[in-house]
Amino acid sequence: MNVSYQADADLNQAIVTGVLRQEPTIDFQTALVAGLEGVKDSEVLAIAAQQRRILVSHDRKTMPSEFAEFITSNHSAGVIIVSQKLPVEVAIEELLIIWAISSAEEWVDRIAKLPL
Repeated sequence: MNVSYQADADLNQAIVTGVLRQEPTIDFQTALVAGLEGVKDSEVLAIAAQQRRILVSHDRKTMPSEFAEFITSNHSAGVIIVSQKLPVEVAIEELLIIWAISSAEEWVDRIAKLPL
């Protein structure tokens, strides 16, 4: 099964736009479409998990610990934390590579940081 992404409310929208511009077939849902603005991390993780989407976020302060807590009683499609210092072009490229070479199953209950 192909990887699907869910943008967190804090993710730079230019990353989503850039990924979709280069590969329009990627299923990358925006935070706006998912209604994630102002939603707690635990609920964001639950929404992404229900839709089997890897959550893509800049939130390295609270999201890793929320993720660790979440997977004690739930399954997650995975989380990718994108460094704020990472150039947008590099973030786009790495998300495209992940989509191209990995399956959704490989990301279950896994957290990773970009750059990989």
